[in-house]
Amino acid sequence: MKDARSFLIVALDLPDRAAALEAVRALSGHVGCFKLGLEIFTREGPRLVEEVLGSGECVFLDLKLHDIPNTVAGAVRSACKLQVQMLTLHAAGGREMLEAARQAAAESAVPPLLLAVTALTSLSSKDCAAIGISGSVTAWVEQLASLAYEAGVPGLVASARELPALRSRFGGKMQYVIPGIRSAGAAMQDQSRSVQPGDAILAGADYLVVGRPILRAQDPARAADSIVNEIEKALRSPALSHNS
Repeated sequence: MKDARSFLIVALDLPDRAAALEAVRALSGHVGCFKLGLEIFTREGPRLVEEVLGSGECVFLDLKLHDIPNTVAGAVRSACKLQVQMLTLHAAGGREMLEAARQAAAESAVPPLLLAVTALTSLSSKDCAAIGISGSVTAWVEQLASLAYEAGVPGLVASARELPALRSRFGGKMQYVIPGIRSAGAAMQDQSRSVQPGDAILAGADYLVVGRPILRAQDPARAADSIVNEIEKALRSPALSHNS
């Protein structure tokens, strides 16, 4: 069984390099990986990625690449040179874009785990209707996930609410990264489709992404440990093998 900490990815949604590196130091040994997204990467660039990797930590570069196939392939090659462990792109970019990204990663000596983002966990059913998505959010997520699967992208980012449907369709052929995680009683903030850590693990999540509930806690390491404990309990649950 994987160590419970390896399931937990902390989103470093912070304003600058100093704050990010302070969080890495405080949480080292308590979590499995650190996610660097648009806010911090736009400000600090590849240097911060190199510093976090240089400290011996795993980096999940969450840029949600979405452009023409040639541009996305080039961005994937650049990310591969940084030797990040995980990288996101939008499934809505289409099969040709996804295939170009997969091929670019495959050509790298150290390819990252490519993850296709389906529907953002901040989107409600009302939001989806407003942007022209007909039918349920789950059906849309399944359609995007199928595009990624057919293009050879090995991982998905989706809400745990859609995870049972994805597991039923793809089983263990994909890896599932689940954002929007909130422990019981935590503020939802801008998450519309959040779930608790243990529920996500029982549904079949391979990784959980948590940001503000850890970073804004009075004691971030303790907050991370609490979530890891929830993960560990779920991993020991008889219901896990039943739901796998």
